[in-house]
Amino acid sequence: MPDLPSKTAPEAVAETVGPRPAASPPPSTAKTEAPRVAVASLVGTTIEYYDFAVYGTASALVLGPAFFPSGNATVSSLAAFLTFAAAFLSRPLGVVLFGTIGDRLGRRRALVASLLLMGVATVGVGLLPTYESAGLLAPVLLVTLRLLQGVSMGGEWGGAVLLAAEHAPPGRRALYASIPQAGPSLGFLLSTAVILPTLNIVGRDGFVDWAWRIPFLLSTVLVVIGLWVRTTVSESPVFNATADRTTQQPAKAPEARPESASRFPLVTLLKRYPGRVLLGTGAAIGGSAVYYLTIVYSISYGPKELGIPQNTMLTAASIGAAAGIAITLPVARLSDRIGRRPVMLTGAVGCVVWAVPMYASLSSRNGLVITGAYTVGLMFLALMFSPVAAFLPELFPARLRYTGASAAFILANTLGGGFAPLVATWLNSHWESPLVLGFYTGTLCLLSLLCLLALPETRDQEFDI
Repeated sequence: MPDLPSKTAPEAVAETVGPRPAASPPPSTAKTEAPRVAVASLVGTTIEYYDFAVYGTASALVLGPAFFPSGNATVSSLAAFLTFAAAFLSRPLGVVLFGTIGDRLGRRRALVASLLLMGVATVGVGLLPTYESAGLLAPVLLVTLRLLQGVSMGGEWGGAVLLAAEHAPPGRRALYASIPQAGPSLGFLLSTAVILPTLNIVGRDGFVDWAWRIPFLLSTVLVVIGLWVRTTVSESPVFNATADRTTQQPAKAPEARPESASRFPLVTLLKRYPGRVLLGTGAAIGGSAVYYLTIVYSISYGPKELGIPQNTMLTAASIGAAAGIAITLPVARLSDRIGRRPVMLTGAVGCVVWAVPMYASLSSRNGLVITGAYTVGLMFLALMFSPVAAFLPELFPARLRYTGASAAFILANTLGGGFAPLVATWLNSHWESPLVLGFYTGTLCLLSLLCLLALPETRDQEFDI
C-alpha cells in the first residue's frame, strides 16, 4: 500500500530558498477561530442530517402509502426505503462535484453550496403532492429530490470535518474534527423533537394526512441560520497554504503534476491511493450499518412487525443517540492522546460482540430493555465514529483530502447504511427474528475491524502536505 508521497522538487527548493507558507493559523488566532469554525461545521452538519433524518423517519411512518400505495405493507415499505437508498446512490456524484470544488476552490465554498442544495431539496419534499392527487408524477418528483439530497450529502461530511480539523491547534485534531461528527445524532434528535410533538398533537391520522410536511418545511429556517453561520468563518489555513504553493510551482505536463496541482482530484486519488480508499471505506462500513439500522430501520420494524409503540422506539433511539453524543468529545480527545486505531478497534470489537444482543432486545418489547441495549450499542458506535473524522482525512495529502475522506466515508455510508434498511427488510421477510439484524450488522462490523487492523496509525501524520 503506498504511503504519502515524498516532497516534490519544487517544494524542496521552496524550503531551501524561503519559508513555506504557514499551514495553520498563529496560536492566538487558532484559539479563537478554531472553536468558531468547529461550531459552524457542527451547525451545518446537524441541519443536513436533520433533513436526512426527517426523510428517514417519514419513510418509516408515512411516505410508503402516501407515494407508493400498495395493498401489501411490505411492498410499500420497500418502495419508501428504496427512495431512501436512492439518495445514497447519488452521493458519489456529490463526492466528485463537491470534492473537486473543495480541493480546488476551497472547503468553505463547497460547504455553503452543499447546504443550500440540501435545503432546497428538503423543502421541496414538504411541498410535494401525494400519489392520490398527482399520480405517478408524485413518486417521480420525490425520487428526484432525494437524488439531490444525496448529491448534497456527498459533499457535506468531508468538508465539515476538514474545515474543523485543518483549523485545529496542534495535538487536538481529532477533538475538533469530532465536533461536526456529532451532527448526525444531533440531526436525528432535532428531527425527533419536531416529529414526536407533532404526532402527539395531531395524532397518527393527522400526521399521515398532512402534518408530515411540517418537519420538512421547518428546514427553511434552519438552512438560513446555517448559511449565515458558514459564510462568516474563514477558509482552511491548510488549503490556503497548499494553494499558495501550487501558484508558485512551475507549469508541468498533466501526467507529471503532483496532487497539489491536480485538475481532477478523484482521478489522481484512485490512481495513487486505491488501497487506502477501499480500506478506509471498510473501516467505516460497520458503524454506518449500526447507525442506520438503529436510527432508521428499527423505528419502522419495531412497531410494524413486533407491535412496539412508535414513541417507545423513537425514545429508545433518541436516548441512545444522546449517550453517543455525550462521549463523542472525550473519545476524540482520548484518540489525540493514545492514537486513532486503539480507540476505533475497541469500538469495532464492541459492535461485533454487542450487535446480536442489541437487536435481540427488540424481542422483549420492553422499552427500558430496548433503550439500555441501544444506548450501549450507540456508545460503542461513538468509539468508532468519533476518531474517524480525523482518521480518514489523515490518510490522504492536503490537495486530495476533501475527495479522499469524502469518498471513503460516503462509500461506507452507501454500502453499509443506504442499503441496510433494504437488506434488513428482505432478511426479515425470510427470517422473522430480529436476531438476523444482529448477525448482519455484526458481520459488517467485523469487516471494519479487519480493515482497521490493515491501516496505519495516523495521529502523528503531517497535515500540511
